[in-house]
Amino acid sequence: MTLSGPAFPQRSLHSGDLAAALDWWREAGVDCDYHDAARDWLEAAAPAVTAPPEPAQPPAALPKTKPVSEPAAKIGGAPQDWPQELGDFAAWWLSEPSLDNGQIFGRIAPRGSIGARIMVLIEHPEAEDSQSLLSGPEGRLIEAILMSIGISPDQAYFASALPRHMPMPDWPALHAAGLGELTRHHVALAAPQRVIGFGANVSSLLGHDPAKSTEPFRQFYHVGATIPALAAPGLNSLMARPKAKAGLWASLLDWQQG
Repeated sequence: MTLSGPAFPQRSLHSGDLAAALDWWREAGVDCDYHDAARDWLEAAAPAVTAPPEPAQPPAALPKTKPVSEPAAKIGGAPQDWPQELGDFAAWWLSEPSLDNGQIFGRIAPRGSIGARIMVLIEHPEAEDSQSLLSGPEGRLIEAILMSIGISPDQAYFASALPRHMPMPDWPALHAAGLGELTRHHVALAAPQRVIGFGANVSSLLGHDPAKSTEPFRQFYHVGATIPALAAPGLNSLMARPKAKAGLWASLLDWQQG
């Protein structure tokens, strides 16, 4: 470093010159460095800034698998455990838990003898039934229908697809649980000469598709290979609509002559 100017001939700066300059500033009262902006000398030192750690890579997603649904419990249990004689069926019908999710109270047994002239199959017992199936107004209507075609009540076998009165059954779920198979097994045990099923749900359980018939009252089919059957309107419809009774009467005449 050099100093030059009119008052100072150009020469090299020595260490003594620096010491003299510092002494001059001390004599002037300037003995420390300063800044215009105020500073908090007690402020803690800011922590060193470090780069955030890289996020861990998420584990590879496992392939989604469909939940395994439990198969619907079969009504009546395994078919090989069903009664194989009609004489054993009524007691089993009143006591088998799987017929109605364990519900026993309110069940009504079928009545009649094997090989009856006709088997009357309804959806479920009447609300008035307590000791005997079809003991209320629906039963009186059915007895009048049978008498009109020359069949007395003691020549018929009366049964229901469900063991107790159920105003709003879940028929699709009952189908899925095997109620149709059990109902057809019941018909086979009873071995009637003919079957009349009241209500579309009953004929569906017996293997007949009511939608395939263009005439609502003339629905003839077979249960199994040999038992003739007639799909009749539901009992509520028959009791509320006189025209339905007339249509059923025409179907019964054709059925008797067929």
